[in-house]
Amino acid sequence: MSNHTNPKTGVHIPTILMPTTTVDLTKWSVVACDQYTSQEEYWDKVEETVGSAYSTFRLTLPEVYLEKTETEDRIKKINGSMKEYLKEGVLVPLVSGMVYVDRKTSHVESRKGLILAVDLEKYDYTKGSQTLIRATEGTVLERIPPRVKIRENAVIESPHIMLLIDDPDRTVIEPLAANAYKLEKLYDFELMMNGGHIQGYKVESTDAVEGVLNALEKLAKPEVFKNKYGVGDDKGVLLFAVGDGNHSLASAKAHWVNVKETLSESEQESHPARFALVEVVNVHDSGITFEPIHRVVFNIDTRAFLNQMVDFFNKMNCQAAFKVFDSEKAMKSEVIRLKSGGAAHVIPFVSKDTYGVFSVNCPKLNLEVGTLQTFIDEYVKENKDAKVDYIHGDDVVVSLGSKEGNIGFFLPAMDKHDLFKTVILDGSLPRKTFSMGEAEEKRFYLECRKIVKG
Repeated sequence: MSNHTNPKTGVHIPTILMPTTTVDLTKWSVVACDQYTSQEEYWDKVEETVGSAYSTFRLTLPEVYLEKTETEDRIKKINGSMKEYLKEGVLVPLVSGMVYVDRKTSHVESRKGLILAVDLEKYDYTKGSQTLIRATEGTVLERIPPRVKIRENAVIESPHIMLLIDDPDRTVIEPLAANAYKLEKLYDFELMMNGGHIQGYKVESTDAVEGVLNALEKLAKPEVFKNKYGVGDDKGVLLFAVGDGNHSLASAKAHWVNVKETLSESEQESHPARFALVEVVNVHDSGITFEPIHRVVFNIDTRAFLNQMVDFFNKMNCQAAFKVFDSEKAMKSEVIRLKSGGAAHVIPFVSKDTYGVFSVNCPKLNLEVGTLQTFIDEYVKENKDAKVDYIHGDDVVVSLGSKEGNIGFFLPAMDKHDLFKTVILDGSLPRKTFSMGEAEEKRFYLECRKIVKG
């Protein structure tokens, strides 16, 4: 069944590569490259933990290093390590099918997922897309070329992409979970750096694979889709919504577009670069939590920044204002007072020796993150020294935002049950609207797949 593509769902059944049994999987598996982007000490600790062992740390480029002068050398080493791992038999084909994954973290007892590949022809990240696979938030085009640069000479991929399905009846992944004891276990180990525990099982039998595909096909039926969301024929079926790793999936798509131009029509049908390895999770899984992604802006005059922010929204007739306090407790009390008084958007913040609250009473956008991001994008464009980072966890916002010349904004969480309908009706959300769990809960690189012929 391996290397079969199901046209109704865009699912491709891959040949999955795994490390040989002699490889220490705790050292092999590292967290997604787009985490801890302002905490180089985290990645220093990863490097120390890995030492000279085989590891996906050598197959990926943590974004904390993207602005370093030696990035080109790092990319060459990454591509070289990929070839070396294949040549030396560090990575071998172990699964012709899918992998059922059960992940325990410090926050949830179980998060169930399914590793498979998807057809990039069924994915489009552009605004207004009606494809089966869609971005849930805005894609920053400038972030794609550096990632394509890594992928264009890569021979394998290891994903941190997580796709969501809206499966309230739990028909796709949960039957595998119920029968996991019948499946062959691939791995069972502790992830590094407080990543939790992970187990993986082979899903290779015809019955198991077809059970997954049949359940997905039912979710993708146009009449089921229209009844579920109360939409008309103008809305295309959305089967997979990108929960994590949209820019990585967008880069895989951009790379495929480049490769596709060099191929005949028949070659395009099965070329490995046409597909991308992902983990699929059910948005209704109890282990899926939506956490807010906060903002920290660096290298600014904080008072001037806030005043400019007020002017920006007042010019839009949005009635903006801010207040500062000497304690977090006072800040939180003000948030409660403003919200009970009917203020539309209330955004708490922290800077050096100060807590505060920014309010916008007549916002043009539905979500606080959209309101804030509109100003930050404009400010960073006009102030070249300023830099913005997207942060998981209130404690990290306080740590970074309270430094001289910085400001950190706390944003609220989005209800996960609103995601699909919002994307279907309104299109993609403002970028970095939500995070599926905390940083240490993000997908760790583990399974791999060849993306070149031969």
